Amino acid sequence: MARIYLKRKLESRECKLKPQRKQILITTLINHKDNTKKSDKTLQAIQRVGQAVNLAVGRFVKVGEAIANENWDLKEEINTACIEAKQAGETIAALTDVTNLNNPEPDVRITIFTDKTGVVKAARLLLSSVTKVLLLADRVVIKQIITSSNKVLATMERLEKVNSFQEFVQIFSQFGNEMVEFAHLTGDRQNDLKDEKKKAKMAAARAVLEKCTMMLLTASKTCLRHPNCESAHKNKEGVFDRMKVALDKVIEIVTDCKPNGETDISSISIFTGIKEFKMNVEALPENLYFQSKENLSLMLEVILERTEDFTDSAFTSHEHRERILALSMQARMELQQLISMWTQAVRAFVIEQSKKTKSIAEELELAILKICHSLNELKKELHSSAAQQAADLLKYHADHVALKALKLTGGEGNLEALAEYACKLSEQKEQLVETCRLLRHVSGTEPLEITCVHAEETFQVTGQQIISAAETLTLHPSSKIAKENLDVFCEAWESQISDMSTLLREISDVFEGRRGEKYGYLSLPKPVKNNANLKSLKVDKPDSEEQAKITKLGLKLGLLTSNADCEIEKWEDQENEIVDYGRNMSSMAYSLYLFTRGEGPLKTSQDLIHQLEVFATEGLKLASSVQAISKQLKDDDKRMLLLEVNKLIPLCHQLQTITKTPLQNKVFLKVDKCIAKTRSVMALLVQLLSLCYKLLKSSAETNCPNIPTSDGKQKMGLSYK
Repeated sequence: MARIYLKRKLESRECKLKPQRKQILITTLINHKDNTKKSDKTLQAIQRVGQAVNLAVGRFVKVGEAIANENWDLKEEINTACIEAKQAGETIAALTDVTNLNNPEPDVRITIFTDKTGVVKAARLLLSSVTKVLLLADRVVIKQIITSSNKVLATMERLEKVNSFQEFVQIFSQFGNEMVEFAHLTGDRQNDLKDEKKKAKMAAARAVLEKCTMMLLTASKTCLRHPNCESAHKNKEGVFDRMKVALDKVIEIVTDCKPNGETDISSISIFTGIKEFKMNVEALPENLYFQSKENLSLMLEVILERTEDFTDSAFTSHEHRERILALSMQARMELQQLISMWTQAVRAFVIEQSKKTKSIAEELELAILKICHSLNELKKELHSSAAQQAADLLKYHADHVALKALKLTGGEGNLEALAEYACKLSEQKEQLVETCRLLRHVSGTEPLEITCVHAEETFQVTGQQIISAAETLTLHPSSKIAKENLDVFCEAWESQISDMSTLLREISDVFEGRRGEKYGYLSLPKPVKNNANLKSLKVDKPDSEEQAKITKLGLKLGLLTSNADCEIEKWEDQENEIVDYGRNMSSMAYSLYLFTRGEGPLKTSQDLIHQLEVFATEGLKLASSVQAISKQLKDDDKRMLLLEVNKLIPLCHQLQTITKTPLQNKVFLKVDKCIAKTRSVMALLVQLLSLCYKLLKSSAETNCPNIPTSDGKQKMGLSYK
């Protein structure tokens, strides 16, 4: 069966049309304005759009028909969908053909799409039919992968039973061609997958098949050369078993189902558990009556139970172990305090004591901040422990002493030395397996978790295969094929060690925020790397009293951002310039609030200072916009508005001055002043947004002033709720 991929054909030069471009063309045709006079240039453009859609559909249909001709079981379905797509494309072309319109006089109003219902129906038919073709083509690709997998499995069964070198060479040649075909099919499928978790699983399975192909060659040749050697047969069987498991995983991924109704029962990593726990805790103020205290306690206990993988490990340092245990105990205590404040908050809301309720709400928020901070510290400690253990292990075994010794003793036929070094390799294997398990807990993303599991399985299997291959060489020290076989397995081990080093760097990148989720405001400039003021700042750690002060200021700042967002929500005209600046300032203030909790996009004091510089600039832009609007208000309203604006401008200038003033090593003092000043700006912003909304609403009901929008144009009147 010829391998014809719809995607590959669509992306070829003769029929290339980007999906985004198609969408623009169709949308242009559908979202036209009825009864609008159109120039000749506009009419010609509409006609070109219709023709372009029809041509693209025509090329699409040709590819679909080619697929149908090579897949008789789906031919009728694909051809039917192709016919529908072709009809829809021709209909759109006909409805946009201006030569079919009667245009008796040049100044007569011309209306295109007099039957707009027909255009909508054609577009829907086109969408439906194209989707059908794509789904059917996807079934073809899946069928090709399954067929190719079955071929590989059948040939593998023949290889397992082969008894002569000549027969083996012939069958392995066929097997190699089939593996190349299977690799191409699965590689294309891996690139098409959108689910990062599935993509990582596919990559792991394909890596196993790729590395095992060479192992299969040497292991099989060794068995044929030494048919009565038990360790050689054990070595070969291990390779076949692993390849069969990898093939099953590939089919499981492409068909999106598990054999025999199995489910993924792999335990959740510690980092994932902490993330889910924090989401539940942070949503507590809005869900006081819907969250379960027992559920939160159970979630925390599950997390802390899994930290036993670290504390029970013989390779975890005493300092890390003590710190992990202390942080676990602290998390338990802070959860009890949180539950206590939770209970008080529920009671306060029931009896509706407004003053007491406000105080308890702040204390509840502070309790939430404390437990989240403790869990963040626990995450840092776990990551530090796992990363240090992995780095030390990789450094210690970088010269591969055990592998070299096994090769040497095997060539000498020394069985006693073999047992000694096999024991050492087994110990190394257990260390690496345990380290991979710990790295999985701190990996931070599902794809990296899967990579850790793959590394763990590879060390577990390959370690034992190296020992059996070394045993075969020791029993037959003059065998060149046995030596070659051991070399292949040792190379696979060294390759996995190298991959683990890369994996450790990727996990550290995610933890440090260099990869994974991306933050930033599209409208804001990027940080200036060569800013001397930023260079003058050095990292320092605040003490407990300073940290508590920053946390308290951050909490108040977080509450102000919520108030600002509530004021912004009142404006129905979300493109208004005032709304844009206010939303930007609120978002940046919220990032600062996250910074006080050790979270969010701001990782260092340099990031913080740059963010505040931009925050102050946005505040000045907001003041300028409000001043422009005030000119259109009544004198009393104008004075009232300018009074608040005149408070905002000096605050922003003061904030700019603070950010530009070098304070040697007193970073905490600078951060403290910045947070306090930002809080004052946000408090004024909330008042200003509320006042602007009221005054503009009142003015819109009478005079309908011109209000500038974010694109610089003037918008008449004010839209409000």
